Amino acid sequence: ATVTIRHWRFVPQGDSRGCMSDPVPTPPKNEDSPKGLALAVTAYLMWGFLPLYMKALAAVPVLEVLAHRVLWSVPVAGAILIWLGRTQDLKVALRSPRMIGMAAMTAALISINWGIYVWSIQSGQALEAALGYYINPLFSIFLGAVLLGERMNRAQGVAIALAALAVGVLTWEAGRVPVIALGLTVSWGIYAYLKKRLPLGPNQGFMLEVLILSPLAAGWLLWTGTQAGMVFGGDGRLTGLLLCAGVVTAVPLMIYANGAKLLRLSTIGILQYIAPTMIFLTAVFLFDEPFGTARAVAFPMIWAALVIYTGSMIRRK
Repeated sequence: ATVTIRHWRFVPQGDSRGCMSDPVPTPPKNEDSPKGLALAVTAYLMWGFLPLYMKALAAVPVLEVLAHRVLWSVPVAGAILIWLGRTQDLKVALRSPRMIGMAAMTAALISINWGIYVWSIQSGQALEAALGYYINPLFSIFLGAVLLGERMNRAQGVAIALAALAVGVLTWEAGRVPVIALGLTVSWGIYAYLKKRLPLGPNQGFMLEVLILSPLAAGWLLWTGTQAGMVFGGDGRLTGLLLCAGVVTAVPLMIYANGAKLLRLSTIGILQYIAPTMIFLTAVFLFDEPFGTARAVAFPMIWAALVIYTGSMIRRK
């Protein structure tokens, strides 16, 4: 059985004095808008350039980078919520133990994803990070089939099989499972799955997540500072970069959240390949990471899988 969920957008109506009356629900149009396209492309381009920022922080321990990403995201996300006038939902969520519990799970998953990503860039394994984000939409299909009983069509099955075969090629060549790629794929895929079930807007949900993580981040930095092992404050350039961590973390995520609402699913499905492609090109041409025979076989297999997957998705529209 297929369950269709209709989303409604509320358009406030005003009287002659400019006062707000009861909102009137109107169904959103399933079409692309120039604004949505601009916002989504901007977010993916920002994510595509993120490896350059993380590489510049290679001298900073991963957990310190992660802690600063969390802490400096709080004022940035808070300012955006105030600007959008969407703080009331957050106040309601903070009074709900169930909502906090669900957000704690998504917060744990996103922090794991961020940590793996930062470590992959700093340790010279950006190609594996690109692979992980290429595989992610295919893993989402697999997750839907396993957890939600969604049926895969033939094209989707072929795409997932190709991706699994590519992972097998890399595993055979390296003698180990590509942990970074699979870690990024699984953590983000489950995060997205749980995030959809969090009855809170994406901007408010992100704010709630970083608020939950903030005590842990602050505690880690305080402990590190007492051990004289903290980079922040000791080097001017690195301190400046760490102060920007909230902007590079919160801004693209919130831009994307607003842009995705104004685009068709098929359009988002195509645009999501911008960031991993930029990461791939950065890894090969700027970071000079080795691109051996196994990767020369595996990546074209992944790209072919994505072409098959995207083609089937577009044909359904």
